[in-house]
Amino acid sequence: MNWIPLTTEAQLDEIVQLSETKPTLIFKHSTRCSISSTALSRLERAWDATETPAYYLDLIAYRPISGAIAEKFDIEHQSPQVLVIKQGKCSYSATHWDIAMEEIKPFL
Repeated sequence: MNWIPLTTEAQLDEIVQLSETKPTLIFKHSTRCSISSTALSRLERAWDATETPAYYLDLIAYRPISGAIAEKFDIEHQSPQVLVIKQGKCSYSATHWDIAMEEIKPFL
């Protein structure tokens, strides 16, 4: 999986713009949480959407960006959390054990 590191709030505008032509995935990961590590591993093992841009947010290093994501896409902050952004809006969101590729695929 070719993660694009999400390290600045300015990238959220890039994600919105990119999502106008193709769905874009954001994975919010807490490097201190075993559930988050498991969700990340499950997602990476099942990933086959090579044309879908996938952004990875390290919540410990870039916590303020998570708040900006919640505000921009009108979703509650969770960790771990996966979001699919399509046409500038969050079309799908899942957290914790609900993060599963078979659930995400229809939104890609």
